[in-house]
Amino acid sequence: MLICVAPMLRTSLLMPPELKTVLSYTFRPFFLGAALWAILAIVRWMLALNGSIASPSGINAVNWHGHEMIVGFALAVIAGFVLSAVATWTGRPAVSGPAVAWLVITWLLGRWVMLALVELPLWLVALADMLFPVLLCVLFGREVFGARNKRNYKVFWIAISLAALNLIYHLGVTGVIDGADYIAVYLLIHGVLLLVALIGGRVVPSFTANWLRGQGASKLPRNHQIIDRVAITLTVLVGLSVVFLPGRVTIGVLALSAAAFHAVRVAQWCGLRTISNPLLFVMHVAYWWLPIGYAMMGVASLGWAFTPTAALHALTMGGIGGMIMAMMTRVPLGHTGRALHASRLTVTAYVILMVSVVIRVLSPWNAGHYLQMINAAAAGWCLAFAIFLWVYWPVLTKPALER
Repeated sequence: MLICVAPMLRTSLLMPPELKTVLSYTFRPFFLGAALWAILAIVRWMLALNGSIASPSGINAVNWHGHEMIVGFALAVIAGFVLSAVATWTGRPAVSGPAVAWLVITWLLGRWVMLALVELPLWLVALADMLFPVLLCVLFGREVFGARNKRNYKVFWIAISLAALNLIYHLGVTGVIDGADYIAVYLLIHGVLLLVALIGGRVVPSFTANWLRGQGASKLPRNHQIIDRVAITLTVLVGLSVVFLPGRVTIGVLALSAAAFHAVRVAQWCGLRTISNPLLFVMHVAYWWLPIGYAMMGVASLGWAFTPTAALHALTMGGIGGMIMAMMTRVPLGHTGRALHASRLTVTAYVILMVSVVIRVLSPWNAGHYLQMINAAAAGWCLAFAIFLWVYWPVLTKPALER
């Protein structure tokens, strides 16, 4: 119904210029909203973890935290990125205006009901929270299939899978399928890791090659098709094995194999040569958390060194969170005609975020101060995204510069 209403509104709805600017590209409202939610959801989670507020009765707080960091935070950034990039991928006009407004409304509704769990019937929470991922799939599918952009069909099917997993999560919460919320959260995490591997594997070497050419370099990033395919396949297999073969040696073997192939993959992208360009270098650092996280997962599964929680946060906070911060600080600059340059505050946000990841990953090793280290990591995460909001609010809300 939303899709039917949006075209009619396109010609009749009068919007103030400021709102038209914000709705001109999906990255504008969703990068702002995702950064705000990155802070609010973590504050809500840490208050619950420290016993300052009670979790809703019958709701698994850990699964809620995982769900909101993926569906509430990561999927918002994915929506902002793919529906902006799809115009370049397909040659079609950018998704803008009322269609973006409806998508933002559904996302906001989902976040509100997930915060108001205690006051609403769980079936109503599920219905409201499903609107955003479903509408995202409809809009993205319309663009890629309308343009017959076969290269990005796989991105569409991953988006469909994420929407389906969100439904499965709510079937678990409502008690329709016992334990489905746990399964869904972990598959959602690995689904987003798959998108990081797919899209990161395109844009990181591409952006790096373009910059190095501008520097007059002759050695450029390489992509080996077989290595890429094996790395992507192993990413899928690790995600499935974590859910369906927990505690098995299989996870260790697959995760260590995934770590090796992702390491070989990113090592070909000339990352150290971009250290003078923080906008690029942070992308390489973020991607390196994938082989690090999978290696940690592998050794943890075999009973060595690390804990599964530490490995999970290396992948999520480091790999997903790091790549999100990297994309959120680069994409708006290019799309608004600004120089591709990271300010000192932006670099500060990168450093704070990466230090926070290290603190969170190492926290299980310090049992005496475990909660304090988690609190410190959470504070650093929130500060990094607060800095992003401070620096990028004018970039995301004001018109593009004339080139």
